[in-house]
Amino acid sequence: LPESSPAPGPGWASLTGLSSCPSRALMFVSHGAGEHCGRYRELAQMLAGLDLLVFAHDHVGHGQSGGDRMVVSDFHVFVRDVLQHVDAVQRDHPGLPVFLLGHSMGGAIAILTAAERPGLFSGMVLISPLVLASPESATTFKVLAAKVLNLVLPNLSLGPIDSSVLSRNKAEVELYNADPLICRAGLKVSFGMQLLNAVARVERALPRLTLPFLLLQGSADRLCDSKGAYLLMEGAKSQDKTLKIYEGAYHVLHKELPEVTGSVFQEIKLWVSQRTAGARSLP
Repeated sequence: LPESSPAPGPGWASLTGLSSCPSRALMFVSHGAGEHCGRYRELAQMLAGLDLLVFAHDHVGHGQSGGDRMVVSDFHVFVRDVLQHVDAVQRDHPGLPVFLLGHSMGGAIAILTAAERPGLFSGMVLISPLVLASPESATTFKVLAAKVLNLVLPNLSLGPIDSSVLSRNKAEVELYNADPLICRAGLKVSFGMQLLNAVARVERALPRLTLPFLLLQGSADRLCDSKGAYLLMEGAKSQDKTLKIYEGAYHVLHKELPEVTGSVFQEIKLWVSQRTAGARSLP
């Protein structure tokens, strides 16, 4: 795979500083398309409060990592980089269980990462994961047209994400619009193809999912179709799986209206606490 991994410099940022002394578990956070891991600071702080070491990096082509913006030769590059980072942190903290948290495209990355190394992860939290492309963006004709365009004009822009569909919280949409590390260029056809490629791989990976997971989804999500959440619940072989649907909520549930975001933090906190309770390592 041609891309080099994000260097363990600014791209491989630990969200809470590696100095914290985790005694319960490790948690890798996988951000969504066009954004960066710095947007997960509040979630990371909450999880650090549960004695977890939270770490993350900006995916290739995102944030402070190298590569052309939102370009990846193959979606698997993202998965490979996560596994490499998890292995590196785990070497420093042997014996601690490892969890994944992924949002949107980062949710697809988390699912594929868990499916690739079934024994490695103790659980996964998914916030509006990319399992199904939204119906408007993925009709058969458009998929066909995209494939043709990808051969002819892979760098053609399909237009940027409309930030108003991310959250009903206007303040959060403004923060997104003002964030210099967010890529606002239009989605290139080639990247769109990799996202469709990811959706196809996620569907095939579902029967290989056996780990516990918590799935949070907004019913009015216009970027990742909420039907994908039901597909995931049905297709995964996990015994311990929980779905919570937020009626009327948009895509970025951890930056939604206060009552939604408050509940999301609470659900994640409770779920992670319960699944790491016996995991405290000896002082």
